[in-house]
Amino acid sequence: MSATPRFRRVLLKVSGETLAGAKPFGLCPETLKAIAREIKAARALEVEIGVVVGGGNIFRGLAAQAMGLDRAVADYMGMLATVINALALQNALEREGIPTRVMSAIAMHEVAEPYIRRRALRHLEKGRVVIFAAGTGSPYFTTDTAGALRAAEIGAEAIFKGTKVDGIYDRDPLTDPGAVFLPRLTYFEVLEKSLRVMDSTAVTMAMEHNLPIVVFKLLTPGNMVNVLLGQGICTIVENVP
Repeated sequence: MSATPRFRRVLLKVSGETLAGAKPFGLCPETLKAIAREIKAARALEVEIGVVVGGGNIFRGLAAQAMGLDRAVADYMGMLATVINALALQNALEREGIPTRVMSAIAMHEVAEPYIRRRALRHLEKGRVVIFAAGTGSPYFTTDTAGALRAAEIGAEAIFKGTKVDGIYDRDPLTDPGAVFLPRLTYFEVLEKSLRVMDSTAVTMAMEHNLPIVVFKLLTPGNMVNVLLGQGICTIVENVP
């Protein structure tokens, strides 16, 4: 196998639930450290990395809406939760010696830079990991959509979706031992089968910009590097299966 990574700039999407580790909510220090080390190893390949984090481990907008909160208010609260996660991941990365910037779609100058596309590109070119927080800055959009949007804006060559499983299955492998692993799919297959890799808006945006979606198990040590080198287990979603 080649020691040259398949992609030189990627957008890593990390869910809030992943940051919680084995906990039902909150942040897991060991999980943050493990993710930071995966990013550090990938960065050693001279891959430029942007990260979009979710906030479901702290606050989930749709669940709050079911409790009676206005959808827009709930979504803004969820965006603020992603900023907390971004700062936690930044701290973990900096403890590993990785220069990092948090850029927020909602202005909060004391804790994060405002998201400015050209500034983000400059950070990436200088070898910094850029964590994009607060989603798109607008309600009614998920952090999956924010991930696809930021990937397109920064000229990423792929979206890396870090999950708790090896890739995409036809059913949930955590609850169904008979679930079948699907190594390659088209965007249309993901949409038609409602495989819930990312929301439909994010998948459609990736398709329009010809951005492969690489789904892999993030917390297996060395797995992000292996996937970048074409050696790891993952599912690739692209135009041609």
